[in-house]
Amino acid sequence: MFEFKKTTQLQRKRMTVRVWVAGIFALMCFCLLGARLWHLQVVRHDGLSARADQNRITVVPIPPRRGEIVDRNGIVLASNHRDYTLSVVPAQVSGSLEDMLDEIATLVEIRPRDRRRFLQNVNQSGRYSSILLRNNLTDEEASWFAAHAWRFPGVKLSARWVREYPHGETAAHVLGYVGRISEADLQQLEEEGNIGNYRGTQVIGKKGIEKTWEEVLHGRTGVEEVEVTASGRPVRTLSRIDPVPGANLRLSLDIHLQKAVEAEFEGRRGALVAIEPRTGEVLAFVSAPSFDPNLFIDGIDVENWKRLNESPDYPLVNRPLTGTYPIGSTYKPFVALAALELGKRNPHERIPDPGYFELGGQRFRNAGGVAYGPTDMHRAIVVSSDTYFFSLGPEIGVNALHDFAKQFGFGQRTGIDLDGERRGILPSTEWKRNAYKKPSQQRWYAGETVSVAVGQGYNSFTLLQLAQATAVLANDGVYMRPHLVEEIHWPRTGEVEKPVTEPSHVIPLKPENLAIVRNAMVDVIRKGTARRVFQGAHYQAAGKTGTAQVFSLRGARYDASAVDERLRDHSLFMAYAPMEDPQIAVALIVENGGWGSTVAAPIARKVFDFWLAPERVEARRAASAATYQPALTHETGEEEAGGESPDAVVPPEQLPPAAPEDDAPAPVAPAAPQPTLRIQLRSVE
Repeated sequence: MFEFKKTTQLQRKRMTVRVWVAGIFALMCFCLLGARLWHLQVVRHDGLSARADQNRITVVPIPPRRGEIVDRNGIVLASNHRDYTLSVVPAQVSGSLEDMLDEIATLVEIRPRDRRRFLQNVNQSGRYSSILLRNNLTDEEASWFAAHAWRFPGVKLSARWVREYPHGETAAHVLGYVGRISEADLQQLEEEGNIGNYRGTQVIGKKGIEKTWEEVLHGRTGVEEVEVTASGRPVRTLSRIDPVPGANLRLSLDIHLQKAVEAEFEGRRGALVAIEPRTGEVLAFVSAPSFDPNLFIDGIDVENWKRLNESPDYPLVNRPLTGTYPIGSTYKPFVALAALELGKRNPHERIPDPGYFELGGQRFRNAGGVAYGPTDMHRAIVVSSDTYFFSLGPEIGVNALHDFAKQFGFGQRTGIDLDGERRGILPSTEWKRNAYKKPSQQRWYAGETVSVAVGQGYNSFTLLQLAQATAVLANDGVYMRPHLVEEIHWPRTGEVEKPVTEPSHVIPLKPENLAIVRNAMVDVIRKGTARRVFQGAHYQAAGKTGTAQVFSLRGARYDASAVDERLRDHSLFMAYAPMEDPQIAVALIVENGGWGSTVAAPIARKVFDFWLAPERVEARRAASAATYQPALTHETGEEEAGGESPDAVVPPEQLPPAAPEDDAPAPVAPAAPQPTLRIQLRSVE
């Protein structure tokens, strides 16, 4: 009996211990759970709440509407329209891409070109990028696909703003174009700290105004917070920050003048720049031939790229901005002005012109061997006497000429609001030392100064520089930076901003010296090399013709009919009008066109006639008095070879006899090496 009671007591003690141990263990577990709950709910509340919101809320970027570009009259040059697109993330597609494309083609049209471009972009961009398959879907096509979208995982139908250039090839080198954002673009945006502003944006400015003014045109990206389900279906919009549209740009370009000039260059290669001297506004900027910027918006196809890139006419090259040329006799008015300002020659002093200039036993001859006899500065400019300017070169000196011409913008970037402007070459002794490695090549020779003084030798300028220098000359030495954007219109605030309002600098020129050069340029039009072209004009222009040689004749007589078309002389002309109140300055080149007086000058005459027509002058005066409203308007004879010399003021039979041609022609200095395309010319005037 005693043993039984003892066993029962032991069992009770053991049970009690077990109960306490179990209770303590359970209490510890609840304490741990409570501590963990406190840690999650209190300590990590902020982080976990943010993660929960990230799973629940999707941030959707809202790309802004790109600013539009209009000409000086408000005519739209670059606009936007809404477009439905199909894009694909290849990694999310179930099955093969080919099968997916075949199935989509039963709902919407997929052209072979679209299919080929899509597959090419897949190889270039990777399987996790969103790749455009088809754009410009009609409303009917978009509706059909939307009803069957569930069948195509990884394929997205969306609407976007699409850039459009309603005038096609007109002013393409000015406007440039937009294109799909590349890896290089993304890297540059990241370096600039602007990558966040391009979330959701598919295109970016690649060339021209579109690239130079990209930051202004693009605007600011908006943001929309959307609550979604676990499957990603949107439930509601929580908040929204509207995008800020890009600013509208009003260009100084006149699209009517631009089209008129481009029509004159139809079938030709060349360039023309027209500038308003008092303001620096670019009125026309022509590079011929041109291209259609609409081809580049969603990526140009292989066929069109090969056609443009392999064309011998180089339509993608912006000739006024990047083509460099020795400008021949159009340089002579600036050389004459340099001689006057530096006190190197009396303008009334007569220099004998037997048809050649001799230096160091070598003869530098006039074009065609024409001899003009005793010639002063006025006559030298009018008849384009090479001998007179040959003799000026050593007197002025290459370094002094460099310093003087630099003020007009020669050999310098003008600062125009376009990307990729070339500097060109304004030679000096320092330039030659830096351009060549061998000591024998670094030495400057007196004969090289002779060539430089007539726009030959190492001189290599852009047509934009020549047009700007002409505008500065017409504007009494006041240098207004050439620009294409006349006004920036900010849509949110209505603010209007003018990029250029003050001159960059003023060249201290003596009025009497300006008058001498200008009067000579007027006589070039009245009775000189361009007298026939400007007969009957209701205004008085001042200008200078030029002809530039493409390759060395090596003493042979030039005969255009016996030379390949692309080896013929280039035709140049520079002028401004009216003489008493300059409203427009023009410089142009027609590649392989021949004499400047018979090919280039007639184009300039048509430009002046168009711009200075009385009804257009009155219309501009009325427009200048009105306030510009960005309510955009949409608009969608050469002489035979062997004829009269273009530099002759009198008939050939009345000219002095030509000098004998038994002497070797003046050597032409070799061109400095250029890293990119350089159109090399040689003056023959």
